[in-house]
Amino acid sequence: MSLMIASLDVGTLRESLLDFWFQALEIWGNGGWAMYAIATISLVMFAMGVQVMMNLQRTGFASVGERTWRRWILNPAERRGRIGDLLDFVTGGRTIEDTTTFFKQLRATELSPFERDLKVMKICVSAAPLVGLLGTVTGMLSTFGALSAGSGGDQTMGMVAGGISEALITTETGLVIALPGLFLQYHLTRKFDRYRVFLAHLETVCTQILHRDLHAQQEWSVRQAAGAEVGRILKSRLQEASASH
Repeated sequence: MSLMIASLDVGTLRESLLDFWFQALEIWGNGGWAMYAIATISLVMFAMGVQVMMNLQRTGFASVGERTWRRWILNPAERRGRIGDLLDFVTGGRTIEDTTTFFKQLRATELSPFERDLKVMKICVSAAPLVGLLGTVTGMLSTFGALSAGSGGDQTMGMVAGGISEALITTETGLVIALPGLFLQYHLTRKFDRYRVFLAHLETVCTQILHRDLHAQQEWSVRQAAGAEVGRILKSRLQEASASH
C-alpha cells in the first residue's frame, strides 16, 4: 500500500512539474523579445553571485578566529589554509613600509575582483526591471497598433490581447528577476565588507606586532651599545690605575 501511495505521489508530482513547465514556456513565448534579454541578464547576475559567494567562502576568514590567526602571526609553523598563505605573504617584510606595501598588493589582488563582480551584479539588478519596462512599452505599442489597424474582429482582439500580455509579462519578469538579485547582491556586499574589515584589522595587528618587535630590537641594540661603552670606560680606567701604580 505504501509503495502504491509513493508511486502515485511521484506520478502526481511529475505531472505537476510538466504542467508548470509547459505553462512557463507558454508565458515565455508570450513575453516577446525582451524575455531573452531578461534571461541573459538573470544568468549573468546569478552566475556572478555564485562566483562571489564561492570565492568569499574560499577565503576562510569567517572560519578562523582572531585568537588563532594572532597566534599564527607569531608562530609561522602553525599557519594553515588561505589565511596562513596570506600571513606568509604579508609578514615577510622587515620594516613597516614593507608591510604597508604588501597589504596594498594584497588588497589589489584580493578585493578588486570582488568589487568588479559586485558592480556587474548591481548593473544587472538595475537593468532587469528597465528591460522589462522596455518590453512593456513595445507591448503597448503593439496593442495600439492593433487597435488602429484592426476592424474590431476576433483577429484584432487577439492582437490586442497579445500586446497586453507581452507588456505585463515583461514587467513582471523583470521585477521577479530584480528582487531576489537585489537581496543577493546586498547579502554578498555585506559579507564582502566584513572581509575587507578583516583585512584592515589584520594589517593593523601585523603593523603593531612589527613595530613592537622593531622597538624591542632597537632597545636591545641601545643597551648593547651602552654596555659596550661602559665596558670600554671601565677598561680604560683600570689601565690608567695600573699605570699609575
